[in-house]
Amino acid sequence: MKITNCIHAATIVSDLDRAIAFYSGVLGLQRVDRHLNYPGAWYQIGDFQIHLIENADRSDAKIDLNVSTRNPHIAFAVSDLDAAKQQLLAANCVVKMSNSGRAALFTQDPDGNAIELTWLGT
Repeated sequence: MKITNCIHAATIVSDLDRAIAFYSGVLGLQRVDRHLNYPGAWYQIGDFQIHLIENADRSDAKIDLNVSTRNPHIAFAVSDLDAAKQQLLAANCVVKMSNSGRAALFTQDPDGNAIELTWLGT
């Protein structure tokens, strides 16, 4: 087997409208059409997609951002880490800078799913 590309990651959310407000409004991701008969929303980022799948019975506890790199998470590259941090703080999101000292931070969506934002340089 030879894996050639990563095409999507699926994340479970308990309230689809609240998750859409975060992924569309706070993160500014572009939503794309989906033609399935269960609640969800798809987002396109280059050749990659994030699939939000609603499950109202989700009972996971929020993750501990103090051990952020060891938690399951989605990582996005950003062009300006400080601007991303300020936007998250303005939206009352928890922000934790990476413990590694690299140019990265961790936050959570409304369901506690961990999200890493990393500046990869010019």
